[in-house]
Amino acid sequence: MRLPRFLAPFALMALVSAASVTSAPNASAQAAQGAPLPSVNNAVQAVQDFYNKSQTFKSQFAQQYTVKAYNQVKGSTGTVEIAKPGKMNWIYDNPQGNRVVSDGNTLWAYDATNKQVAVQNVKQSALPSALSFLTGQGNLQKDFDFQIMDGATMNFPGGYVLVGSPKIPNPTMVKMLLYVDSATSQVRRGMVIDGQGNRNRFDFLNPQVNVPVPPSDFTFTAPPGTTTVNAPTQAAAAPQGGGGTSQPGQGAQP
Repeated sequence: MRLPRFLAPFALMALVSAASVTSAPNASAQAAQGAPLPSVNNAVQAVQDFYNKSQTFKSQFAQQYTVKAYNQVKGSTGTVEIAKPGKMNWIYDNPQGNRVVSDGNTLWAYDATNKQVAVQNVKQSALPSALSFLTGQGNLQKDFDFQIMDGATMNFPGGYVLVGSPKIPNPTMVKMLLYVDSATSQVRRGMVIDGQGNRNRFDFLNPQVNVPVPPSDFTFTAPPGTTTVNAPTQAAAAPQGGGGTSQPGQGAQP
C-alpha cells in the first residue's frame, strides 16, 4: 500500500485558519487599497494573538492540491473540526468517505475507496513541529522566518501575505503562506509548499470558532473489513485533493 501523504501541513493550515478566522468578511470590510504594510513582526503577532484566543474551530473547506511533476490539480471539499490540544477531524465529501482524525496522540488517515487506514503515533511523526504551534505550545515567530508581501502582488487585494520558512528544515513544508485580511488580521487562505514544489491550498467557508465540538468526533473506529497499516516515522505530509493513495501534488499558484 502506498501510504497517504497526510497531516503535517494539512493540520497546520487548518488550525492557523481556525485561530484567525472568526467570520468571512466581504471585500467592503477589507482594508483600503494602498494602506501601508505593517511590520512583519507586528503582522505575525496579530495572527498569533487571534490563534491564542481560539479553542475550537469548525468550517467547511475547499482544497486545491496541484501535482508539480504531473501538472495536475486535484480538488476536494468537506468539513473540518479542530479542538486544542492537537485534535482534528477532517471529513471529505469529495472523495466521499475519506477521513483524517487525531485525538492528540494518534493519527488515523482513512482511505474509504481502498478500505485502508494508516495509523501513526503523533510523537513519532513529522507532525510535532507543527503541532507545537497548533496546540499552543509553539510560536510562529520562533518556528518560522517570515517575509511580508503586498496582497496586490499576490492576487489577494485588501490584504497581505506572510511567507514563512521553517527554522528547522522540513521536506514536507519548505514554505507556508498565510493570506491575511489587513482590516482584521484574519487568515483567509493558507498554502503549504513541500520540498518537491507541490502546493496545497485551503480556503475555509462559513468558519465558526469557540463552538462546542463533541469529544467523540476525535475518535476513529475502523469499519469492518478495513486493513490497518502503521505509517513509518516521518512519513506524514500533506493530504491529496483527489484521494488518499494517488500521486502527491502541488496546489494553486499564490
